[in-house]
Amino acid sequence: MSKIIAICNQKGGVGKTTLTTNLGAYLASFERKTLLVDFDPQANATSSLGLNPNNLPRNVYHLLIKEIGAEQAIYKTNIPHLFIIPTSLDLIGAQIELLSFDDREFRLREALLPIKNKFDFILIDLPPSLGLLTINGLVAADQVIIPVQTEFFALDGLGQLIQTINLINHNLGANVKILGAVLSLYDKRNRLDRLIAKEIRRKFPGYVFNTEIPRNVALAEAPSFSQTILEYNSESEGGRAFRLLAQELLSLEEHLSDESERDEENFSSENLNKENLIYGQ
Repeated sequence: MSKIIAICNQKGGVGKTTLTTNLGAYLASFERKTLLVDFDPQANATSSLGLNPNNLPRNVYHLLIKEIGAEQAIYKTNIPHLFIIPTSLDLIGAQIELLSFDDREFRLREALLPIKNKFDFILIDLPPSLGLLTINGLVAADQVIIPVQTEFFALDGLGQLIQTINLINHNLGANVKILGAVLSLYDKRNRLDRLIAKEIRRKFPGYVFNTEIPRNVALAEAPSFSQTILEYNSESEGGRAFRLLAQELLSLEEHLSDESERDEENFSSENLNKENLIYGQ
Protein backbone atom coordinates (compact mmCIF):
# COMPACT_ATOMS: atom_id res chain seq x y z
CA MET A 1 0.00 0.00 0.00
CA SER A 2 1.38 3.39 -0.99
CA LYS A 3 2.32 5.83 1.76
CA ILE A 4 2.79 9.59 1.59
CA ILE A 5 5.22 10.66 4.31
CA ALA A 6 5.95 14.31 5.13
CA ILE A 7 9.40 15.08 6.55
CA CYS A 8 8.72 18.05 8.78
CA ASN A 9 10.22 20.26 11.44
CA GLN A 10 9.58 23.99 11.70
CA LYS A 11 13.21 24.57 12.70
CA GLY A 12 15.90 24.81 10.08
CA GLY A 13 19.24 23.04 10.22
CA VAL A 14 17.94 19.77 11.64
CA GLY A 15 18.87 17.60 8.66
CA LYS A 16 15.41 17.53 7.10
CA THR A 17 16.48 17.52 3.45
CA THR A 18 19.36 15.15 4.20
CA LEU A 19 16.83 12.78 5.71
CA THR A 20 14.40 13.07 2.81
CA THR A 21 16.87 12.55 -0.02
CA ASN A 22 18.94 9.80 1.56
CA LEU A 23 16.02 7.86 2.99
CA GLY A 24 14.42 8.05 -0.43
CA ALA A 25 17.60 6.80 -2.09
CA TYR A 26 17.85 3.77 0.19
CA LEU A 27 14.16 2.92 -0.12
CA ALA A 28 14.75 2.94 -3.88
CA SER A 29 17.80 0.72 -3.42
CA PHE A 30 15.47 -1.83 -1.83
CA GLU A 31 13.43 -1.65 -5.06
CA ARG A 32 10.63 0.40 -3.58
CA LYS A 33 9.40 2.84 -6.20
CA THR A 34 9.88 6.17 -4.45
CA LEU A 35 8.93 9.74 -5.33
CA LEU A 36 10.42 12.77 -3.62
CA VAL A 37 8.42 16.00 -3.63
CA ASP A 38 10.64 19.01 -3.03
CA PHE A 39 8.25 21.42 -1.34
CA ASP A 40 10.88 23.74 0.09
CA PRO A 41 11.60 26.88 -2.01
CA GLN A 42 15.29 26.55 -1.12
CA ALA A 43 15.31 23.61 -3.58
CA ASN A 44 18.07 21.74 -1.74
CA ALA A 45 16.50 18.34 -2.41
CA THR A 46 16.26 19.18 -6.10
CA SER A 47 19.93 20.13 -6.41
CA SER A 48 21.02 17.21 -4.21
CA LEU A 49 19.57 14.85 -6.80
CA GLY A 50 21.43 16.44 -9.68
CA LEU A 51 18.79 18.80 -11.09
CA ASN A 52 19.27 22.51 -11.60
CA PRO A 53 16.25 24.26 -10.04
CA ASN A 54 16.87 27.32 -12.26
CA ASN A 55 16.62 25.33 -15.47
CA LEU A 56 13.47 23.23 -15.18
CA PRO A 57 10.44 23.91 -17.38
CA ARG A 58 8.11 22.05 -15.01
CA ASN A 59 8.15 21.87 -11.24
CA VAL A 60 5.92 21.68 -8.19
CA TYR A 61 4.92 25.33 -8.54
CA HIS A 62 3.22 24.61 -11.89
CA LEU A 63 1.56 21.63 -10.27
CA LEU A 64 0.15 23.71 -7.41
CA ILE A 65 -1.39 26.33 -9.68
CA LYS A 66 -2.81 23.54 -11.85
CA GLU A 67 -0.93 24.41 -15.03
CA ILE A 68 0.14 20.76 -15.29
CA GLY A 69 -0.74 17.39 -13.80
CA ALA A 70 1.53 15.41 -11.47
CA GLU A 71 2.71 13.05 -14.21
CA GLN A 72 4.15 16.01 -16.12
CA ALA A 73 6.05 17.24 -13.06
CA ILE A 74 7.95 14.01 -12.37
CA TYR A 75 11.63 13.66 -13.31
CA LYS A 76 13.86 10.60 -13.20
CA THR A 77 17.00 10.64 -11.06
CA ASN A 78 20.27 8.77 -11.47
CA ILE A 79 19.09 6.18 -8.95
CA PRO A 80 16.83 3.38 -10.24
CA HIS A 81 13.32 3.45 -8.74
CA LEU A 82 13.82 7.01 -7.44
CA PHE A 83 11.92 9.96 -8.95
CA ILE A 84 11.41 13.60 -7.98
CA ILE A 85 8.97 16.43 -8.41
CA PRO A 86 11.45 19.32 -8.17
CA THR A 87 10.93 22.88 -7.07
CA SER A 88 12.36 26.34 -7.70
CA LEU A 89 12.23 29.80 -6.17
CA ASP A 90 8.86 30.23 -7.90
CA LEU A 91 7.39 28.32 -4.98
CA ILE A 92 7.88 31.38 -2.77
CA GLY A 93 5.30 33.20 -4.87
CA ALA A 94 2.91 30.28 -4.64
CA GLN A 95 2.41 31.01 -0.96
CA ILE A 96 0.84 34.34 -1.92
CA GLU A 97 -1.12 33.00 -4.88
CA LEU A 98 -2.61 30.16 -2.83
CA LEU A 99 -4.31 32.64 -0.51
CA SER A 100 -6.83 33.49 -3.23
CA PHE A 101 -7.98 29.88 -3.67
CA ASP A 102 -10.79 28.33 -1.63
CA ASP A 103 -9.00 24.97 -1.65
CA ARG A 104 -5.62 26.46 -0.74
CA GLU A 105 -4.82 23.91 2.01
CA PHE A 106 -5.67 20.94 -0.22
CA ARG A 107 -3.83 21.76 -3.44
CA LEU A 108 -0.95 19.32 -2.94
CA ARG A 109 -3.20 16.51 -1.75
CA GLU A 110 -5.42 16.88 -4.81
CA ALA A 111 -2.38 16.98 -7.09
CA LEU A 112 -0.78 13.82 -5.69
CA LEU A 113 -3.94 11.73 -5.43
CA PRO A 114 -3.96 10.60 -9.12
CA ILE A 115 -0.39 9.23 -8.86
CA LYS A 116 -0.31 8.02 -5.26
CA ASN A 117 -0.82 4.34 -6.04
CA LYS A 118 1.91 4.38 -8.69
CA PHE A 119 4.56 4.60 -5.97
CA ASP A 120 5.38 2.63 -2.85
CA PHE A 121 6.51 5.77 -1.03
CA ILE A 122 6.08 9.49 -1.64
CA LEU A 123 8.33 11.61 0.60
CA ILE A 124 7.60 15.33 0.92
CA ASP A 125 10.44 17.63 1.96
CA LEU A 126 8.73 20.53 3.72
CA PRO A 127 10.09 24.03 4.42
CA PRO A 128 11.31 24.99 7.91
CA SER A 129 8.17 26.92 8.82
CA LEU A 130 4.52 26.38 9.73
CA GLY A 131 3.10 28.36 6.81
CA LEU A 132 0.67 27.47 4.06
CA LEU A 133 3.15 25.27 2.18
CA THR A 134 3.78 23.15 5.27
CA ILE A 135 0.04 22.88 5.91
CA ASN A 136 -0.42 21.67 2.32
CA GLY A 137 2.26 19.06 2.83
CA LEU A 138 0.82 17.81 6.10
CA VAL A 139 -2.73 17.63 4.72
CA ALA A 140 -1.42 15.60 1.78
CA ALA A 141 0.45 13.14 4.00
CA ASP A 142 -0.60 9.88 5.59
CA GLN A 143 2.27 10.03 8.06
CA VAL A 144 4.91 12.42 9.39
CA ILE A 145 8.54 11.80 10.28
CA ILE A 146 10.10 14.51 12.45
CA PRO A 147 13.89 14.93 12.34
CA VAL A 148 15.09 16.16 15.73
CA GLN A 149 18.60 17.47 16.24
CA THR A 150 20.03 16.30 19.53
CA GLU A 151 20.75 19.77 20.81
CA PHE A 152 18.85 21.67 23.48
CA PHE A 153 17.38 24.54 21.45
CA ALA A 154 16.53 22.31 18.50
CA LEU A 155 13.68 20.93 20.60
CA ASP A 156 11.87 24.26 20.92
CA GLY A 157 9.45 23.75 18.03
CA LEU A 158 8.64 20.09 18.53
CA GLY A 159 5.68 20.65 20.83
CA GLN A 160 4.27 23.34 18.53
CA LEU A 161 4.58 21.02 15.54
CA ILE A 162 2.67 18.27 17.33
CA GLN A 163 -0.07 20.76 18.20
CA THR A 164 -0.19 21.94 14.58
CA ILE A 165 -0.67 18.37 13.35
CA ASN A 166 -3.50 17.88 15.82
CA LEU A 167 -5.15 21.14 14.69
CA ILE A 168 -4.85 20.16 11.02
CA ASN A 169 -6.49 16.83 11.70
CA HIS A 170 -9.28 18.47 13.68
CA ASN A 171 -9.98 21.56 11.57
CA LEU A 172 -9.21 20.36 8.03
CA GLY A 173 -10.50 16.80 8.27
CA ALA A 174 -7.05 15.30 7.70
CA ASN A 175 -5.89 12.02 9.21
CA VAL A 176 -2.14 12.39 9.32
CA LYS A 177 -0.36 10.15 11.81
CA ILE A 178 2.95 10.78 13.52
CA LEU A 179 5.19 7.91 12.48
CA GLY A 180 7.98 9.02 14.76
CA ALA A 181 11.06 11.14 15.34
CA VAL A 182 14.51 10.53 13.89
CA LEU A 183 17.48 11.77 15.90
CA SER A 184 19.73 13.65 13.48
CA LEU A 185 23.21 15.17 13.60
CA TYR A 186 23.81 12.85 16.52
CA ASP A 187 27.24 12.66 18.13
CA LYS A 188 27.39 9.71 20.49
CA ARG A 189 30.65 11.06 21.98
CA ASN A 190 28.83 14.14 23.25
CA ARG A 191 27.27 13.77 26.70
CA LEU A 192 24.44 16.24 25.99
CA ASP A 193 23.55 14.42 22.77
CA ARG A 194 23.33 11.13 24.65
CA LEU A 195 21.24 12.68 27.43
CA ILE A 196 18.75 14.32 25.07
CA ALA A 197 18.45 11.14 23.00
CA LYS A 198 17.76 9.11 26.14
CA GLU A 199 15.13 11.53 27.42
CA ILE A 200 13.32 11.84 24.08
CA ARG A 201 13.02 8.05 23.93
CA ARG A 202 11.78 7.96 27.52
CA LYS A 203 9.14 10.62 26.96
CA PHE A 204 7.96 9.30 23.57
CA PRO A 205 8.20 5.51 23.93
CA GLY A 206 7.65 3.69 20.65
CA TYR A 207 7.81 6.91 18.63
CA VAL A 208 11.55 7.36 18.14
CA PHE A 209 13.37 5.39 15.48
CA ASN A 210 16.15 3.17 16.79
CA THR A 211 18.49 4.36 14.04
CA GLU A 212 20.31 7.64 14.71
CA ILE A 213 21.69 9.75 11.89
CA PRO A 214 25.21 10.78 12.89
CA ARG A 215 27.24 13.87 12.22
CA ASN A 216 29.28 12.62 9.30
CA VAL A 217 31.68 14.29 6.87
CA ALA A 218 30.50 12.19 3.91
CA LEU A 219 26.86 13.20 4.54
CA ALA A 220 27.88 16.85 4.56
CA GLU A 221 29.97 16.51 1.39
CA ALA A 222 27.55 14.51 -0.77
CA PRO A 223 25.16 17.38 -1.71
CA SER A 224 28.07 19.45 -3.05
CA PHE A 225 28.52 16.71 -5.66
CA SER A 226 24.75 16.59 -6.34
CA GLN A 227 24.67 13.07 -4.92
CA THR A 228 23.00 11.14 -2.15
CA ILE A 229 25.13 9.27 0.35
CA LEU A 230 24.17 6.05 -1.47
CA GLU A 231 26.04 7.32 -4.53
CA TYR A 232 28.79 9.26 -2.81
CA ASN A 233 29.96 6.87 -0.10
CA SER A 234 27.52 4.13 0.84
CA GLU A 235 30.04 2.52 3.21
CA SER A 236 30.49 5.65 5.30
CA GLU A 237 28.97 5.88 8.74
CA GLY A 238 26.20 8.04 7.29
CA GLY A 239 25.54 5.58 4.46
CA ARG A 240 25.25 2.67 6.86
CA ALA A 241 22.90 4.67 9.09
CA PHE A 242 20.52 5.48 6.24
CA ARG A 243 20.51 1.87 5.06
CA LEU A 244 19.47 0.83 8.56
CA LEU A 245 16.85 3.60 8.75
CA ALA A 246 15.27 2.49 5.47
CA GLN A 247 15.18 -1.10 6.70
CA GLU A 248 13.63 0.05 9.98
CA LEU A 249 10.98 2.08 8.15
CA LEU A 250 10.07 -0.86 5.89
CA SER A 251 9.77 -3.13 8.91
CA LEU A 252 7.64 -0.57 10.78
CA GLU A 253 5.31 -0.04 7.82
CA GLU A 254 4.85 -3.78 7.48
CA HIS A 255 3.99 -3.99 11.17
CA LEU A 256 1.61 -1.03 11.05
CA SER A 257 -0.22 -2.48 8.05
CA ASP A 258 -1.41 -5.23 10.38
CA GLU A 259 -2.80 -2.71 12.88
CA SER A 260 -6.09 -0.85 12.43
CA GLU A 261 -5.05 2.06 14.65
CA ARG A 262 -1.92 3.19 16.42
CA ASP A 263 -2.07 4.59 19.94
CA GLU A 264 -0.62 8.10 19.79
CA GLU A 265 -1.15 9.10 23.41
CA ASN A 266 2.59 8.78 24.09
CA PHE A 267 3.46 11.34 21.43
CA SER A 268 1.88 14.58 22.57
CA SER A 269 3.08 18.09 23.22
CA GLU A 270 2.30 17.62 26.92
CA ASN A 271 5.25 15.23 27.15
CA LEU A 272 7.65 17.88 25.90
CA ASN A 273 9.04 20.01 28.72
CA LYS A 274 12.56 21.23 28.14
CA GLU A 275 13.44 21.57 31.82
CA ASN A 276 12.24 18.05 32.57
CA LEU A 277 13.96 16.82 29.44
CA ILE A 278 17.37 18.06 30.46
CA TYR A 279 17.22 17.07 34.10
CA GLY A 280 15.42 13.79 33.54
CA GLN A 281 12.59 14.58 35.95
